[in-house]
Amino acid sequence: MNLSFNTKLADEYKNSSQKIRVLTEDWVGRQIFCPNCGAIKIYEYENNKPVADFYCKKCSEDFELKSKSGKFGKKVSAGAYSKMIERINSVSKPNFFFMNYVESLCINDFFVVPKHFFISEIIEKRKPLKNTARRAGWVGSNILFSKIPKAGQIFYIENGKEISKKDILEKWQKTVFLKQVKKVDAKGWIFDIMNCIDALNKKEFSLQDIYYFESNLKIIHPENRHIKDKIRQQLQFLRDKGYLEFINKGVYRLK
Repeated sequence: MNLSFNTKLADEYKNSSQKIRVLTEDWVGRQIFCPNCGAIKIYEYENNKPVADFYCKKCSEDFELKSKSGKFGKKVSAGAYSKMIERINSVSKPNFFFMNYVESLCINDFFVVPKHFFISEIIEKRKPLKNTARRAGWVGSNILFSKIPKAGQIFYIENGKEISKKDILEKWQKTVFLKQVKKVDAKGWIFDIMNCIDALNKKEFSLQDIYYFESNLKIIHPENRHIKDKIRQQLQFLRDKGYLEFINKGVYRLK
């Protein structure tokens, strides 16, 4: 995979944001395959298409691209809050590609977040713009990466290193069961437990390890008085869906 932009394409543009848009979209169209079905190419929508930036002709998945110079932090700007909430609650919401590049115009990181990881809890509402601003009162949003489990951030390129297509397709399929979880609060609980598992940073863990997060989960879910019961329920669900493997009494392994 070529990690450099075709900079000649931007010669006719004076505006820096236009240049970057042209370069990043061209790169994705030439280099990226569909993470859902493995089709070797995805296609760009016409400009100003409200649905997304790219689509797969084979499986009809849509993708929106967000890019920036330098590393993503814990959050990334995502446009108007009301529109973002409307989009992620829509049946036509896209998957999201995230790209960061270095000053030499080479890709450093590129990953996809499947649309079934997008719920309102990962969208942060920003403060309205001040009255002195050109768009006074406008309310923006941020996507909170810290609330998206690691399984929902599937890298094609990480720190300049290309990930195999086989690994990408397998990681995508590992969480497709989440498409069937329609209730937002149920999905939120699943993500919370997945994030607890991520925080342990180990392949095998015990039920007691997850109980350690009980106080944090109480803060997130103050209405629930049976946190430990809920933890066991979610671990069983993740085991039944093949995300976890039951090793021994009270011991699990990430697949």
